[in-house]
Amino acid sequence: MKQYQLILLAGISLMLFSCGNKASQERQYPDAADSTEAMVTSSAARVSSVDSTHQFIRTAELKFKVKNVMESTTRIEDITIKNGGYVAYTQLGGSKDNVSTISVSKDSSLEATTFTVSNDMTIRVPNVKLDTTLREIARLIVFLDYRIIKADDVSLQVLSNKLAQKRASGAEKRLAQSIDKRGKKLGETTAAEEILQNKQEVADEAMIQNLSLEDQMKMSTVKLNIYQRPTIQHELIVNDDNLEKYEPNFFVKLWYSMETGWTIVSELILFIVRLWGLILFVLAVYLGYTFYNIRKKNK
Repeated sequence: MKQYQLILLAGISLMLFSCGNKASQERQYPDAADSTEAMVTSSAARVSSVDSTHQFIRTAELKFKVKNVMESTTRIEDITIKNGGYVAYTQLGGSKDNVSTISVSKDSSLEATTFTVSNDMTIRVPNVKLDTTLREIARLIVFLDYRIIKADDVSLQVLSNKLAQKRASGAEKRLAQSIDKRGKKLGETTAAEEILQNKQEVADEAMIQNLSLEDQMKMSTVKLNIYQRPTIQHELIVNDDNLEKYEPNFFVKLWYSMETGWTIVSELILFIVRLWGLILFVLAVYLGYTFYNIRKKNK
């Protein structure tokens, strides 16, 4: 009975050790997809509700290899729309890396073209969805070339624009009141109006800059460069290098030349026949002239 209890205890201990060892290995060697997500994402892409004094513009730039560019492009577009964003730019195309031609028969060659399909994309997603979007895109990655994530604090720039707008608005009001009260002469009024317009332009520019910053803070910009493994396309084409091998032999060329010569002779005879009237006239003139000379000699 004691021996049975010892065996049972040893078995339970072995199972517990194996489970603990497996869990330790899982922690040391995470899944490949999780590892890729960890490489793509960053704390710079996460929105924190703790610090409310800073205002960030978050951007990301990634270059990576995928299995199929067309399918991955469609998937990225779906991810973008699902997270409330939109595709701002996309340029999908292929570049020829190498073209080689191999002769397979007397009149045919095999052309092998190696090309790479890639796509440059720019997507914009809500700031709070940047981290989620990058994690979902990471599942498409086969090999990551690089990733750059930035979180630029623009709090002081926003404050500076607001203060500039406030100063320009205040100066604008004071100047407008001064023009209404004292601007009686045309020259003084014109100069004051120009200064007032400059103040208005300063205020408008500061407001536009803040609107642009607010848009960038609200919507993060992600630039993607995706590519796939080079593809080889085979095409059977006419072998232009061996066209002289299909020229006819000497006797065939001789027969063709005789036919061509006879054609020329027949055309010449037909041309002469067409001139029978002229020939007859020349012959009549010649005979008349000859007959005239003979009669003259006889006299």
